Amino acid sequence: MRISVAADSLDGVAERVVTALRRRGHEVISHGALAGGERDDWAWASESAARDVAEGRADQAVVCCWTGTGASIAANKVPGVRAALCVDAYTADGARKWNDANVLALSLRLTSDVVLDEILDAWLEGAPSTDASDRANVAHLDEI
Repeated sequence: MRISVAADSLDGVAERVVTALRRRGHEVISHGALAGGERDDWAWASESAARDVAEGRADQAVVCCWTGTGASIAANKVPGVRAALCVDAYTADGARKWNDANVLALSLRLTSDVVLDEILDAWLEGAPSTDASDRANVAHLDEI
């Protein structure tokens, strides 16, 4: 899978996200502080990764900033993106299952190496629900 990754700084698990995804066999497209020559502010970096998903250059994205909140807000401004700020594996699994989230937002401050691995495992193993009401909720997002 091709996964776009953005971070506004190299603090916390920023570089570890890239390493962990590559170790799992995924191709990574880097943005922000993870890529030379790009603007690394959270709004710009997260938008770049989200646009990769929306425009088909990436299957999914991971966006990171100090709290994860700004990165998730910026990503969600891009039509077709459903970004979820996840602080644990349960939330990541639910975001994939019930929300068909295609962008994972992480806090560089709160996410430890151990929790990162748990979140990535849950996120990457997760799949969208086929339940009709879950699908209707996700479809309604495009109507809002």
